[in-house]
Amino acid sequence: MSKSPSAKPRIRNARQTQDKILAAAHAEFARKGYEGARVDAIANRAKVSKNLLYHYFRSKEELYIRALERTYATLRRRQNEVSLVGLDPIEAMRLLCESTFQTFIDDPTVISMLNTENLHRGKYITKSHTIFPLYNDLGVLLNNILQQGVKRGVFRDDIDPIDLYISISSLGYFYLSNRYTLSLLFDRDLMRPDTLERRKAHIVDVILSYLTFGLKNATVSSSSVP
Repeated sequence: MSKSPSAKPRIRNARQTQDKILAAAHAEFARKGYEGARVDAIANRAKVSKNLLYHYFRSKEELYIRALERTYATLRRRQNEVSLVGLDPIEAMRLLCESTFQTFIDDPTVISMLNTENLHRGKYITKSHTIFPLYNDLGVLLNNILQQGVKRGVFRDDIDPIDLYISISSLGYFYLSNRYTLSLLFDRDLMRPDTLERRKAHIVDVILSYLTFGLKNATVSSSSVP
């Protein structure tokens, strides 16, 4: 039996509708958290009926998990946009630091979603089948860069890749997630473009100083912003 000519458009329209619902859910969860978000509000934001929403997504929990997957995929996609394979190890680490921080700046919903999931102590991330493989790949990439750095004599040989990534992430994450209170406490606009560039350079310098500490052969050009 030949397929109906309308089959492909229907599939495409279904995907577009799901993407629209998911984008609305992501925005709602990022703004109000899991508890505060309402399915009615998500449907209204997506401009679809509640029945249609439930046709594609069985529950609020499924919507949230999919939105969480979208968050982690965005972070990893942005990091992957900068190809690190084959680069000088120091340059690869510099670019990873910069791209991670820049993603937090460009998409503040990433921080909002991660904050929400941590409030729930990782309850929902464990139900995802797509998030963990993303970070398995990141661990392999980091380990390869570190090994190359050790072989070339520019990185210490006692660096744990997971500890390293947590440090890279936290140096930008904490700065941005606490920007309102820190800006008030220190009377400094932490979101000014020049301040953000200085922070980015600071993150790079801290991480590279850690990676090369005690090595006489390692030459790291300063990335500091005057």
